[in-house]
Amino acid sequence: MHTTIGTGTAAPVADEAPKPGVTADAFGLDSEALTKLMAWLSPSYPVGAFSYSSGIEWAVEQRDIRDAATLGDWLAIVIGQGSGFCDAALFAQAHGAAAAGDADLLRDVAELAAAFAPSRERHLETTAQGRAFLDVTRATWPCPALEAFAVSWDGAVAYPVAVAVACAGHGIALAPSLNAYLHAVASNLISAGVRLVPLGQTDGQRLVARLSPLLAETAQRAMRTPPTEIGSAAFRADLASMRHETQYTRLFRS
Repeated sequence: MHTTIGTGTAAPVADEAPKPGVTADAFGLDSEALTKLMAWLSPSYPVGAFSYSSGIEWAVEQRDIRDAATLGDWLAIVIGQGSGFCDAALFAQAHGAAAAGDADLLRDVAELAAAFAPSRERHLETTAQGRAFLDVTRATWPCPALEAFAVSWDGAVAYPVAVAVACAGHGIALAPSLNAYLHAVASNLISAGVRLVPLGQTDGQRLVARLSPLLAETAQRAMRTPPTEIGSAAFRADLASMRHETQYTRLFRS
C-alpha cells in the first residue's frame, strides 16, 4: 500500500546482506559499499561541490565568520538546526522509499526536497549537484533504482535525494550512508570557510574533529524524524544565502 509523505511515517529501510567473499564490519558495511561511499562523496567526484559556500561567503564579508571558532559556531547551527538537518531527514526518507521500491513516495520526497531550498542560490546549489550526481553515477555505477527514479521523476533533484537513491539502490544501509553524506557536506563547507576567512588546513581539520559528534547526533535525529516534522531554525544562514545573490565580489556560486 502506498505511503504518502504527509503521514509522518518513515519509509522502511532494507539492508543488503554482504556478498560472498566480501568482508563486512560490525555495522554491515562491506568493503565494496565502503569503496562506493568513498568514491561518491570524495571531493573529486564531479558534482561541483567546491564552487558553493551556502552563504558562508556573505557571512565572512559581514564578519559573522572571522576565525575558526566563529566558522565552527556557524556550521554547528547550519548542520544541527538548519539546512544540514533538513537535508539529512530528507535523505533518510528518500533512502527508505528507494529501498522499498515505492516510486510514488520517492517522487513526493524529491518534490519536497527541491521545495525546501530557502533561496534561489540554495536551490541551484542542491539541484545542480543532485543532477550532476545522478548523471555521473548512472553512467559509472548504474543500478535499477537509479534508472527507475530517472523514469518516474523528471523534476529538480536535490543532492541528498540523489545520493540516498544511489545508496539504497546499491544496498548500502541508511546509517553509514547518511553519516558519510553529512561528513562530506560538512567537509566541503569547512573547505569553503578555510579559503574565505582564510584559515590554515590544520584549523580546518580541527573543525572536522570538533563537528564529528554533532554530525553523528544529527544523523541519528534525522533518521527518527517523520516528514511532517522536518524544519529548520537557522534564519541568519538562510538570509546569508539570499544576500549572497547580490554580493558585489563573489568567488562562490552560493
